[in-house]
Amino acid sequence: MPLRSFFRRTRSAPGRPLPHGNRRRRALRIAVAAVLTIIGLLVASTAANLVLEGTERSNAVAYGEKVRIDQGTINVSRSGETGPTIVLLSGLGTPAPVLDFAPLVRELTGFRVVAVEGFGYGYSDMTARPRTIENMSEELHTVLSTLAVDRPYILAGHSIAGFTTLYYANKYPAEVSAVIGIDPSVPAGMASEQDPAHTDAPAAGNFWERLPSTTGLVRWAAALGLADPAGDNHTPEEREQMRMLASWNYGNGALTDETNRVAENAAKLRALSYPGHVPVLEFLSRETINQQPAWLGSHERQLQHVARHELVILDGNHYLHWTQSKAMATKIAEFLKPAGTVP
Repeated sequence: MPLRSFFRRTRSAPGRPLPHGNRRRRALRIAVAAVLTIIGLLVASTAANLVLEGTERSNAVAYGEKVRIDQGTINVSRSGETGPTIVLLSGLGTPAPVLDFAPLVRELTGFRVVAVEGFGYGYSDMTARPRTIENMSEELHTVLSTLAVDRPYILAGHSIAGFTTLYYANKYPAEVSAVIGIDPSVPAGMASEQDPAHTDAPAAGNFWERLPSTTGLVRWAAALGLADPAGDNHTPEEREQMRMLASWNYGNGALTDETNRVAENAAKLRALSYPGHVPVLEFLSRETINQQPAWLGSHERQLQHVARHELVILDGNHYLHWTQSKAMATKIAEFLKPAGTVP
């Protein structure tokens, strides 16, 4: 047998280890195959997501009412026929605020409730001017004025909306009778003098922020219930629509700009406190307190100059209105009655 044939057979014999170069080529082929498979799946997912979203947008029935202001269209939902008005403002990135607050709204009997979806949320426009605290508060004021909401009204803000309730109560003090916080953000500790100043215009494009939604990843995660609200106080229809809007709205331009400006807005509010005459009720999540030891103290310090205030700690996660809506509604009515806000 020729030596060349012998060595050829030896190299290909079963059980013999491949030379280093062959192992590298084999690993490369596997890696390339894996990358191509992932790309193929993403392309298929993107195409399917595009078709599904088109179908959903054609068939979905929007809730609420559209309010047209100079900067665009904001979606609002109003409920209740009598009583003082509570204006509900959502936390950062909540896909469908009106649906998110639904369990609490159902419990707030004896109140008129106005749930406002700012730009980038729910069925409102997804693009907007820079998301500065000044612009967002001015837009809210314009919407409430356009709707001729009775003044003064009660502002209720979840999470980052604590920035808006703080600024708004100082900007329009005659129009705010009380403030309710739902595990609200406190500017102190969220702002840094080292944070670069933003320009007057948001960054052009948000391709990477939208990518999880465009490729359908948000849709599939939502379909698995990974972002579903805790508890059982939302109806199946509400949950389904929340999943749909999470897929549609994820990473939109207005929300991306608002997220990028959190530190900037916090810096503007760092030295601000609520007017002393405005009653403030805040619900704090025990889970958040356990995760962030400074959370309770920062809220106590923010309210120390407010003549009438109360902090209520409830079991549950950051979205207390998902599971504690009944207890919250009872406490809200009780707190507002001595202040003369509730007849």
